[in-house]
Amino acid sequence: MWWAAFLGAWFLLLLALADVTAQERPAAGGASPAEVRMQQLEAEMRALTKELAAMREQFKGDGRLAEVDRKIEVLAGELESLRTQLTVPAKKELKSQFGLGPAASSVYQLTQGLSIGGYGEASYRSFFDPDDPPAKVDLTRAVLYFGYKFSDRIVFNSEIEFEHATTGSTVSAGSGEASVEFAALDFFLRPEINARAGLLLVPMGFLNETHEPPFYHGVQRPEVERQIIPSTWRENGFGIFGNLGDKVSYRTYLINSVNAKGFRASDLRNVRQKGNEALAEDFAWVGRLDVKPIPELLLGGSFFLGDTGQDQTFAGRKVDAFTALGSLHAQLRYRGMELRGLGVWGSIDDAEALSADPAIRGPISEEVWGAYGEIAYDLMRLIKPESQQSLTPFYRFERWNTQDDVPRGFVADLRRDVTLNTLGLDYKPHPNVVLKSEFRFFEQERGERSDEFALGIGYVF
Repeated sequence: MWWAAFLGAWFLLLLALADVTAQERPAAGGASPAEVRMQQLEAEMRALTKELAAMREQFKGDGRLAEVDRKIEVLAGELESLRTQLTVPAKKELKSQFGLGPAASSVYQLTQGLSIGGYGEASYRSFFDPDDPPAKVDLTRAVLYFGYKFSDRIVFNSEIEFEHATTGSTVSAGSGEASVEFAALDFFLRPEINARAGLLLVPMGFLNETHEPPFYHGVQRPEVERQIIPSTWRENGFGIFGNLGDKVSYRTYLINSVNAKGFRASDLRNVRQKGNEALAEDFAWVGRLDVKPIPELLLGGSFFLGDTGQDQTFAGRKVDAFTALGSLHAQLRYRGMELRGLGVWGSIDDAEALSADPAIRGPISEEVWGAYGEIAYDLMRLIKPESQQSLTPFYRFERWNTQDDVPRGFVADLRRDVTLNTLGLDYKPHPNVVLKSEFRFFEQERGERSDEFALGIGYVF
């Protein structure tokens, strides 16, 4: 679309102007202490190497040669240690920044160089109904973050995910996959406005951007943030983000829109294009605003707006299939108590044409919605208040419906009107390691779905 190219040109112009008006600033005091020390050591190494070469010629067999060799070995070890420190610095405390999870934010804490982090999780699931699939144990995902801080103003960050242990199939299951979850360049201009471009995480809900296992309750992610907000949701695009003072933050991007050919009666997951040669006839606008009136309370909202037809034919005609999603969220953390709530609503235009298309497993509802509420309490606050460990029982109530308003002439699939109660317990022997257990109890408007028991482990670094 011409207007998307036009906006992209303005985006590049903004970066160019920012580079002219705010040229790269050297760190206060010039080079860092580690860099200064490394330069000193390199100079000393060169001097000692020359001294050793001269002594070998002049004093063959002299004991002083061994002393110079020892000094060079000590200096070489210190120099290598400093080089490693500058390339892969020691990590500070994990802290979420600029809309990403705590481990994914590690690169922003560096002075320069390479950042490596990651997370992973594994689970065991069994079903109460003997007619359902057998119990399974799975290495759900192993993830690596790679980031590089070129300067104070330019940072690259990425997430590479491996799901289900192998990309090949086995006698027990189909193949897993290896995917880029996000890969973006950040251009820091000022606290209020910065730029981001690449494969971006759509800033909706709690978990689409922050989905590291120690930082949400339960073995399985909330279904509302899987079925309605199709986490993990990423698309190619660019946009801006920033902080408006200490209490308000925002992110807003222009991204390639989703593909309406992926709409299903059951959920919105297949509409994602995931950065893979994504159709770009239609673009979408996404955004998020978060407010923290007090440190313990978070309030916010997010949206997705855009055509999704991508200039394709549906049941013999082209349609825009304009889609809108909006969500509101709130979270309170106070003295070991955690309360979290989220609601999401969506509308899909041209649902009749989409439902009639033979390639789409419909019918497609003109409206979809979901919501959940969660309560948790860390018992370690009572048992051992000074401990860094946590023992947290939780309860989550979810309700969602992807068949709330199907077009006339189509029959709603009432199995998609679901209520889910989840009761679980999380134990963290370390702030970045978690052991999980949960029971999930399903109720559907029509039909039955087996209840589940699950165990899980997770880590982040």
